[in-house]
Amino acid sequence: MTRPIVDVVLLTMNDRPEEERASQATPLAQRGVDVRICVVGNGCTSDVVPAGALTVVLAENLGIPGGRIEGAHALAELDPPADYLFFLDNDASFPQPDVLARLVTEAGQHPEAAYVQPRLTGPDDTTTPRRWVPRLRVGDPGRPGTITSMTEGVVLIRRDVFDQVGGWREGLFLYHEGFDLSWRIWDRGFGETPPALVRGWLRSGSCRWNF
Repeated sequence: MTRPIVDVVLLTMNDRPEEERASQATPLAQRGVDVRICVVGNGCTSDVVPAGALTVVLAENLGIPGGRIEGAHALAELDPPADYLFFLDNDASFPQPDVLARLVTEAGQHPEAAYVQPRLTGPDDTTTPRRWVPRLRVGDPGRPGTITSMTEGVVLIRRDVFDQVGGWREGLFLYHEGFDLSWRIWDRGFGETPPALVRGWLRSGSCRWNF
C-alpha cells in the first residue's frame, strides 16, 4: 500500500544551529509516512541541511510567510505530489517517531478538516503553556476540541487546500499569517479544524513562542 507523502518545510536564518540539527533529525526519523524536506535559507545559505533534502537560497529575507511559501513551491515540483505539508520551526522537534503518521491518521478521520494542529509542549515534553489553548470552550490543553487559529511553525496542512487558498500571505512578513491562513481556509467552507490531539506530539526547544 502506498504511504502518505508529507513534505516538510524548515526555514532558517542560521541563527540556532544546534536546535536546527535536532529539529531536522526528527522528521527524518518518522515512520509510516514518506517524508521529503526542504530547507529554506531566508536571506542566507543554510549551514545545516540533512542528507537528501532540497534547499532554497533566498537572496534576501522575505519574512517567515514568504520563506515558507518558497519552500512549498520547491516541493511542489516533486513527483508524485504530496498529500500534506508540514511547517516546522527550526527550534521545534518531534518527540516520537510516529508523530506525522498519527497526525495523518487524525486528518483521515476528519475529512472536513483542512489542517491538524498538534499540541505544543516544552523541552521536558510534558509541560504545556497554559496561555495556549486555541480551542472553543476548552480549558484543558490536553483535551481535544475545535481550534480557532493556527500556530504556523508546527502544523500539518492538506496540500490541495494549501494550494487552493494560495498558501501563506507573503506581505505579512512576521506574525498573523496563521490567523490569515486559517480564516481563508474557513472561508472556503471547511467547517471545523480537527482536535489538538494528545500530549507531547510536538516539542518546542526554546521559549520563543508567543502564547
